[in-house]
Amino acid sequence: MMLSTSLLLFLATCGVEVSSFSSAPLVGTGAAAQHRQMTHIFSMPDDPYPSDYDADDLESTEKTVSVDMDENDAIIRDELKRELILLSSVTNRGSCATTEESNLVVDLVTQLEALNPTADPAANCQGDWELCYSSTQSFRSSPFFLAIRSFLGDDNKQIAESAFDIHDAATTASRVGKVRQIIDKNNNELVSEYEVSVGLLPGLPVQVKGTVITSAEMSVIRPESWELEVKGTKVKGSNVPFLDAFLDDSDLEVPVGEAYKAVSGAVPVSTLKTFYVDEGLRITRDVDENFYVFTRA
Repeated sequence: MMLSTSLLLFLATCGVEVSSFSSAPLVGTGAAAQHRQMTHIFSMPDDPYPSDYDADDLESTEKTVSVDMDENDAIIRDELKRELILLSSVTNRGSCATTEESNLVVDLVTQLEALNPTADPAANCQGDWELCYSSTQSFRSSPFFLAIRSFLGDDNKQIAESAFDIHDAATTASRVGKVRQIIDKNNNELVSEYEVSVGLLPGLPVQVKGTVITSAEMSVIRPESWELEVKGTKVKGSNVPFLDAFLDDSDLEVPVGEAYKAVSGAVPVSTLKTFYVDEGLRITRDVDENFYVFTRA
């Protein structure tokens, strides 16, 4: 059967060699010449980038730090921050945000990152910070869970997400208190504090309280980026009789980093990126583009 001209055009557009589909000679006067002409016209070039520029000339789509030096934008930043903090408050740090509220927060965060007033934001985050909004489960801001995500890698991302969802469901009845990050003045260590209270049995007014403290080695690798390697996790401030004094006095810590070394030979490296920081507010993203909004404690 003879291929129609429209089909030839379609195949050529898709990069298919037209001559390979001609298993029988075309009939009619001049058919062979017409076939050779069509094949010549629609054969695709070997160059995968048939244009006047190379693929390497294309700009990278990776997000980079913006530094806004316009003093007039300070008023805009203040308005955006007020709206963001208000939404953080009424949505319980984002945990009960509606789709509309979540989309509004995303827009506010994007605008603030474009108006970042600080050069090298990753190197200028020292001090105590308290989480006020998270676009995902708040516990994922801890180096403990960041390490799990890094350990499983992108190939097993769905496994990590499922594990986090299971953990979230298992702790649904718990009440999360303050969530803090402390960054030392030399940018060498990040300490995460996650305050939580969990009911022992449904219906009973008995809760176990404590603060889970996780430390990680920290290094600034780019203007916006840190690398973290988890070191250890411990519990402080427990309200369980006898156990509270033991935990507080013994400074008992689970050596999470050493456990990873024993299992895999190395501590997983987690990357966090900060595209906005000023004297009172910080916005940091993880490898999955989840963002965490912190205010100065």
